[in-house]
Amino acid sequence: MHKRRLTASLAVGLVALAGVAGCRSDPSVAAYVGDEQVTVDELQTAVDTRLQDPALAEAATGREDEFTRLVLTRLVTAELYDRVAQRYGVTVDDADVQARLDELLAGEDPEAVYAQAAAQGVARADVFETVRQQLLRQRVAESQGLAGELGEEELRAAYEQQAPSLAQVRLGYVNVPDQAAADAAVAALNADPGTYPAIAAQYPGQATLPEVTTRAPADVPAPLADVVGSAAPNSATSLTVPDLPGVLVVFVGEPAVPSFEEARPDLEEAALADADAAAQELVADVRAGIDVTVNPRYGAIEDGAVVPSDDGVVDLLEEAGGTAPAAAGD
Repeated sequence: MHKRRLTASLAVGLVALAGVAGCRSDPSVAAYVGDEQVTVDELQTAVDTRLQDPALAEAATGREDEFTRLVLTRLVTAELYDRVAQRYGVTVDDADVQARLDELLAGEDPEAVYAQAAAQGVARADVFETVRQQLLRQRVAESQGLAGELGEEELRAAYEQQAPSLAQVRLGYVNVPDQAAADAAVAALNADPGTYPAIAAQYPGQATLPEVTTRAPADVPAPLADVVGSAAPNSATSLTVPDLPGVLVVFVGEPAVPSFEEARPDLEEAALADADAAAQELVADVRAGIDVTVNPRYGAIEDGAVVPSDDGVVDLLEEAGGTAPAAAGD
């Protein structure tokens, strides 16, 4: 669960940028963000530092220009969030970010998670910055009264409202050799659901579950979704599945609804997500008033990212200050 939350946090953190083209063109500047600058030297240092990680360097091999644009996008995003923090008078320090990271990574091996991120082109510094932006949005939402209360009463009310959607499926299936065996198994299960383990034990195999299991509706195998969705609790039916020999007996038990305490972490995350969505709109308002201009050497702002310009892509890893590098394909 925690890895999914961290992944979700990363996805939310990479907020789309928008910019208005300007005429600022100092060759030592990689991007202008309002009155602030991301210099070519700062960008190159950020790229070089990230590529010191062997896993990240491997992920970027053959995609060096794309990686440089990605780093520039993230540096511009960081500048944008500095402006958001100034606008709303909120701060997040490194200790706050580390505490949130520890929470997101609880129960996971941090090195394994960071290695996975590196393989996708995301450096530790980018993870840290993304969580900082998430916390800034949270504090903006709180400062503007957009974050609902997370007290016991509010969470219990949310639980009562969402309980039907939180229900999980109790599912079992047994692969029997023919329709006669299926009919017998269906009759036995409908008469006494407690016979499931004994029936499953008669027909072991990869397409038989030894015990009834609990899973989210979205995790029900696709060929069984319609049957499971329409089944009454504690009932069995049979069907044939393409490419599966014999007949499949499907048993659906009573829905499993998590307790309030079991659901509490997800309820808290949902409340935070609602507040984050509201804060995203305020971030967009700040962004709309900031002139973002990218050095044509690196590309242009388009659909939230620094992308190659229409005139072709230059070799972004050439050292600045020398002879102008040729456009790709020259």
